Amino acid sequence: MQETPLSLSVGHLLSYSMSDSNSTDFTNPPTFILLGIPGLEAAHVWISIPFCVIYAIATLGNFTILFIVKTELSLHGPMYYFLCMLAVTDLVLSTSILPKMLSIFWFNSREINFSACLTQMYFILSFTAIQSGVLVAMALDRYVAICDPLRHSTILTNPMVAKIGLAMVLRGAMLVLPIPLLARRWPYCRTNIISHTYCEHIAVVKLACADISLSSYYSLSVAFFVIGQDVFFIAMSYTQILRAIFSLPTKDARLKTFGTCGSHLCVILSSYIPALFSFLTHRFGHNVPQHLHILMANMYLLVPPMLNPIIYGVRTQQIRDRLLQPFTHKGT
Repeated sequence: MQETPLSLSVGHLLSYSMSDSNSTDFTNPPTFILLGIPGLEAAHVWISIPFCVIYAIATLGNFTILFIVKTELSLHGPMYYFLCMLAVTDLVLSTSILPKMLSIFWFNSREINFSACLTQMYFILSFTAIQSGVLVAMALDRYVAICDPLRHSTILTNPMVAKIGLAMVLRGAMLVLPIPLLARRWPYCRTNIISHTYCEHIAVVKLACADISLSSYYSLSVAFFVIGQDVFFIAMSYTQILRAIFSLPTKDARLKTFGTCGSHLCVILSSYIPALFSFLTHRFGHNVPQHLHILMANMYLLVPPMLNPIIYGVRTQQIRDRLLQPFTHKGT
């Protein structure tokens, strides 16, 4: 992944004030060792195949969405701007995880620098929060389009869309920033081996020889705040949307209007259901094998970036028509 000023500044911030090690322990280890999927080492090459396919589809699909929206003037509207924001977050999320994971599976390259590990943790957590915020923005767009269609273009102007996008980015960036900063403060004197494919927050801080309750409570509070707030606003939006739909006079009008929300609802389900299942498995699935926990933690982050462009490509007529345009022209 190409380094941006943001990644450089975050990396510099997380590497700041590294403590010196002594003969008995080390405050900040120089590197962590990622084991991949413990217990399935012999199958790492085979496991890498579906993950490689997921990454290829996610990358191709999301870049295709960005290209189509950029080149098709009729798609220069709030709904498609929010879709582009979702595509960018999907690209950052998948690229934060999969290249390192594949290097573990293919080349046994298990080492990751301490600062790089915390930077990866920051990008994964912050862009997960940003992705959830973009889904709220898309729900707002559907609410205004259906409940107040005559004012849609005056409410969701380009500057307003930019402000909403910036607010989502700042919320995710600022709320998540204390998590890697706290993780950097703990002394790590047990081991530097992480039984995971990426620097998952709890897997990292559990290696600290200190009371990590502050890290645990803060990360859990942020997760409940972000997801709880976003699910609440999405639910409120769709409550008003359904009231507006059921007030329409004919069944055809109701179905047609509800159909404009289909893609967004599918994306919400593909984003929140795997995350909920992974959370419940971690919290209550004490008898579930570790390798299934790790696979679930990867799937809930990597499957939505693959599915989102497919869902919008298949269900949105304007994108589908633009995508098929070269083939229809060749046929005629």
